[in-house]
Amino acid sequence: MTAASGIRSFRREDTEAVVALWRDAGLVVPWNDPYRDIERKLGVQPELFLVVEAESAGGRPGVVVGTAMVGFDGHRGWVNYLAVDAAHRGEGIGARLMAEAERLLMERGCPKLNLQVRSTNEGVIEWYRSLGYELDQAVSLGKRLIPDTPPTAP
Repeated sequence: MTAASGIRSFRREDTEAVVALWRDAGLVVPWNDPYRDIERKLGVQPELFLVVEAESAGGRPGVVVGTAMVGFDGHRGWVNYLAVDAAHRGEGIGARLMAEAERLLMERGCPKLNLQVRSTNEGVIEWYRSLGYELDQAVSLGKRLIPDTPPTAP
């Protein structure tokens, strides 16, 4: 097993590894094209698109093992696409990503961080609770304004 290196901002050459990680983590759904989501994020606060990679032998950069897409709209902060490679879960990578997201949002004056978890994903809900997150008494609603095509390579 390799050690995870520091958190850094996404680079374009990370695209395929990030999409593969999201697919493996079950985050890609038919109505969201991950390539389009990456392009959208690169147009708005790209410095808040975080990745963690595992170091390969000799300390060279390795494979992407964690991601978080962070944003601040001036009222609330959001985290999307938090994912950790299954082989690296339990190493604290997700908690480090969330701590960095919180730090970056507080730096920007963000008073509250929101995130969404599928209601059926009880394990992840409990994990967020262990980090101090609570269920809000709110219902999430959504309306697709720009339809995505099925996921495709760029």
